[in-house]
Order: sequence, then structure tokens, then C-alpha cells
Amino acid sequence: MEKIEPMTLFGYNKLQAEVKYLRDVRRPQIVKDIEEALSHGDLKENAEYHAAKENQKLIDLRLAELAELLGSSKIVDPSELEHAKVSFGSTVVVCDVNTDEEFTYTIVGGCESNPDMGLISFNSPLARQLLGREEGDDVKVQLPNGQKEFEVVAVKYQEIVFECH
Repeated sequence: MEKIEPMTLFGYNKLQAEVKYLRDVRRPQIVKDIEEALSHGDLKENAEYHAAKENQKLIDLRLAELAELLGSSKIVDPSELEHAKVSFGSTVVVCDVNTDEEFTYTIVGGCESNPDMGLISFNSPLARQLLGREEGDDVKVQLPNGQKEFEVVAVKYQEIVFECH
């Protein structure tokens, strides 16, 4: 089965920018670093050479990972989706049944997640258990730090803010 990675245009552009930076800036610099390190002679004790080769390997691995992500990406405009139930791009307000503490989360693509800003990946344990729920639903969620019970207070679409300015 083909893996599809939903993301907003913001996330897609962010990944494209990372590819461009790694391919056009970082990798050429690493190649220069390797050439310079080779000019120093003996490779056995040439720490600069080994570090540059390791960096080149890491960049190539990241470029392959990004190519796979972009290849399986599906750009979704959350403003065009129905948000009566929690779905991709929904902002959901939940209340911890035991503490009455409210939390607001927006369901986004994996490359866009930023839990400190309330942006959680649609693949996260919490998001997976909230998808399809609607206002008033009680949901017991199994999280890495134990089970919690939430009431879904609100489900809506609002413009997603990905970065603090």
C-alpha cells in the first residue's frame, strides 16, 4: 500500500526549501571541505576528511529521506475540508476530564508539527485518537505518559500559524 503524507502547502514548501539548501549550499561546501582535507595528505589521521565524509553521508541520507517524503506528499488545503468532525487541519479544543484543564491543538502534517505551538502531527498518538470525533464526545486516549480522558469542547477550522514572528 502506498504511503500518503498529507501536508499543507507551507509544509511542502518548507521541505522543498530544505532540499534546495542541502543540494545547492551544504553539499557543495562539503565537497570543497573533502577536497581541502585530501590536500592535507595522510587519510588515516585526517580528522577533517573523516568529519567531512560523515557530513556528506548525513546530507545524502537526509536528501533521500526528503525525496521520499515529497514523493509521497499530498498537499491538502484544510480550509476546503469539512470540520464538523476532527480531521486534517482541524483546530480542536479538548478538556481534561480530571483536571478541567483545556488544551488547543491543530492537526497538521508530520513535517509541520510543533507541539510547543499546539501543532500536532496527524500521526501522533493523540491526533490519531481524536480524528473523527466531534464536539461533546468523550475520548479516552492512550498517551506515552499514560491514559487520559478528554471531552472534545470545540472542533473548527482556523488559519494555521506555523511560525512565531
